[in-house]
Amino acid sequence: MMTRRDFVNAAALAGVAALMPRCARARTAAGRPNIVLVITDDQGYGELSCHGNPILKTPHLDRLHAQSVRFTDFHVSPTCAPTRAALMTGRHEFRSGVTHTIYERERLSLGATTIAQVLKDAGYATGIFGKWHLGDEEAYQPEKRGFDEVFIHGGGGIGQTYPGSCGDAPGNSYFDPAILHNGTFVKTTGFCTDVFFDRALDWIGAESRKGGPFFAYISTNAPHSPYVGPEAYQRPYLDAGMATADAAYYGMIANIDDNVGRLLARLDEWKLSERTLLIFMTDNGHSRGNLYNAGMRSAKGSPYQGGTRVPAFFRWPGTLGRGVDVNALAAHIDLFPTLAEIAGAKIPGSVELDGRSLVPLLLDAKADWPDRCLFVHKGRWARGKAAESKYADCAVRNTRFRLVNNTELYDIADDPGETKNVIDQHPEVVAKMRAAYDRWWDEVLPCMVNEDAVGPTVNPFKERYWRQFGGGPDETLLKQMDPMRTI
Repeated sequence: MMTRRDFVNAAALAGVAALMPRCARARTAAGRPNIVLVITDDQGYGELSCHGNPILKTPHLDRLHAQSVRFTDFHVSPTCAPTRAALMTGRHEFRSGVTHTIYERERLSLGATTIAQVLKDAGYATGIFGKWHLGDEEAYQPEKRGFDEVFIHGGGGIGQTYPGSCGDAPGNSYFDPAILHNGTFVKTTGFCTDVFFDRALDWIGAESRKGGPFFAYISTNAPHSPYVGPEAYQRPYLDAGMATADAAYYGMIANIDDNVGRLLARLDEWKLSERTLLIFMTDNGHSRGNLYNAGMRSAKGSPYQGGTRVPAFFRWPGTLGRGVDVNALAAHIDLFPTLAEIAGAKIPGSVELDGRSLVPLLLDAKADWPDRCLFVHKGRWARGKAAESKYADCAVRNTRFRLVNNTELYDIADDPGETKNVIDQHPEVVAKMRAAYDRWWDEVLPCMVNEDAVGPTVNPFKERYWRQFGGGPDETLLKQMDPMRTI
């Protein structure tokens, strides 16, 4: 019987067989490519001037867009930790136990295999810079999941803290944040996005001098709230009459844009551009519902298009085309098999993927790409309410249609803004999508391993910080608060 992994691999191999010589030649000529993946937090599809934003200026991202293969129908999860889980594993986040962004339900199952592990096993140096958000307890940290270099904040954002394990260092802020660097906190200077790119560029430079391939995962917590940033970046939008929070949000993105410009300049300066696959994407729809959204319905946290459709640019000069649009339905779950294939890395036989390699489409925008169903669920149900939340904030998407909450059907090709419910006009389509969703739900429900998890009384990042710098509860009180403490 053909397994899901066999089917996925067969479909990918059928499309890539005639095209792989070009990718293989590129690997032979330039060595295995370096991979730099930049993902921002809460920046929607419309937060780019190249995507039609009438106010926001993003010249460097626009240049990257012009030099890239661009996926115009690329989807992620409705919120951040789920997207990161799917990206890291090539599987829907629920299969790895990630059904929320807090309350221990953001922890990536310890049985999951990450793309960092696969690339590391293939000889890549691996580094993460910024947001991890897949578990703050020791066993879940990035250095245990395939990353050699770790430079991260805790929780879902700098300064955030929730009951249990999900939280950051005490009193942390977007300016001069304390960052956990390979197990030790360092007190940095500057705005957080600048800090993350500074460290990533230092590491990329050092790794490039060693000569081996590297994987740099630059995962900013901006432009996630709170909406704060360098005043110089906010000023043009304040002067244009925007509200303070909106101006700060756009200013944070303008700052990201400048940092992407720095990255592009360094890759050119170090003669790495033609040896590096650079990917830019975001983790969910935008979070400022009153701002430009490229005509899509709703935003972050929603099962509609505006909650999941994001930018996805792939730049590899000399190997991939420039200014090429790919209209095929693609998703974050496709990154794992794509990067593994491009790196010539072996995927363990025990790993069953939901994603497909994008290599055929990267090399030929018109390559055969069979229809598929992508499954969306916001999660975030109340504790113990998974089974009865099956149809709450969910969607099934195929190439043409989007079935939302089991009661609304939108013809995306004809109605990208999801304004006309056509569920009564396509009963056969609805029946097939419902059946696919039911099969998927039955598969993922037993995988939700964190639903009953109880976190520690003391937040791990805070405890690490207090141990290093002092302050906080003393040792006796910490032991009383959590008798099972081992750190």
